[in-house]
Amino acid sequence: MFFTSDNASGAAPEVMAALLQTNDGYTRGYGAEEQMARVTARLREVFEHPEAAVYLVATGTVANSLALALYAQPWSAIFAHADAHIAQDECGAPEFYTNGAKLISVAGAHGKMTPETLTAALNRVGNGGVHGVQRGALSITNVTEAGTVYTAAEVAALTALAREKGLPSHLDGARFANALVAAGATAAQMTWQAGVDVVSFGGTKNGCLGVEAVVIFDAKKAWEFELRRKRGGHLFSKHRFLAAQMEAYLQDDLWLRLAAQANAMGARLAQGLTANPDVTLRHPAPANMMFAEWAEGGHARLRAAGASYYDMPAPQGREAARLVTSFCTTPEDVDAFLAAF
Repeated sequence: MFFTSDNASGAAPEVMAALLQTNDGYTRGYGAEEQMARVTARLREVFEHPEAAVYLVATGTVANSLALALYAQPWSAIFAHADAHIAQDECGAPEFYTNGAKLISVAGAHGKMTPETLTAALNRVGNGGVHGVQRGALSITNVTEAGTVYTAAEVAALTALAREKGLPSHLDGARFANALVAAGATAAQMTWQAGVDVVSFGGTKNGCLGVEAVVIFDAKKAWEFELRRKRGGHLFSKHRFLAAQMEAYLQDDLWLRLAAQANAMGARLAQGLTANPDVTLRHPAPANMMFAEWAEGGHARLRAAGASYYDMPAPQGREAARLVTSFCTTPEDVDAFLAAF
């Protein structure tokens, strides 16, 4: 009954097996190993983009930060939802790696920007000439920090507004696989075909030990990314241990199967909780994360039974929790939680 986060789970057996296999023998480093060539080819297939540049790093924070640094100048603004991970949970890393770009909060219910709220933000920034920050880039998170999912059409509507102002668009896809499964879309439909320029393609939260891919759809940006990754201290010498994880993750669509399991357990948990008329979900929960609210006493019962999750602020007389399922959550885990509740 461990629902604190999907990154609290272990790694998928297939990923661990790949790490053990790649540990044998010798190979070139720094991304020149054979596995990396196969990873690049496979991600180009996944995204249906034969010229995409693909690079690996170990954390989602640096994937987002280096990707944004490709497009945002130090004097520019990055537009993101007020609750986005880059705004709330990365300790100023995007500002650090961009050498000072300013994050501009965009409002929107259920963790999602809307064309109206983004338009308002775009119109209030970048009008001060040399005295104010300039418009720089748009960043969209999918799955959002509220557990909701943008459809491909919603992504396209936002990136179109950005393009009208001459802005590129970044997608924070730490839970990208969960978003694809929930939306029933392809990777291409949710990214470059919807106007996205660069993607942080997550692996860590969905069964990898620690690897994220940065997928850049403008190959002319590739060399700059390589330099930024090296200068930022995130080029692994024993890079094969990143590539082996990502190769196993992508093989036979393991990444989608793991996300489908996490989403299915999320649906089971949400349905079980909302069967109780006292429970409400603060946001729609199409993927593997939800924010539930209930009467006082629920925390005590659940904690006594051994459940783990994050408490959230709640009105007087109520309690709230963030609950996240993972690829290794089982029906028995969910049902034990519901019984304890």
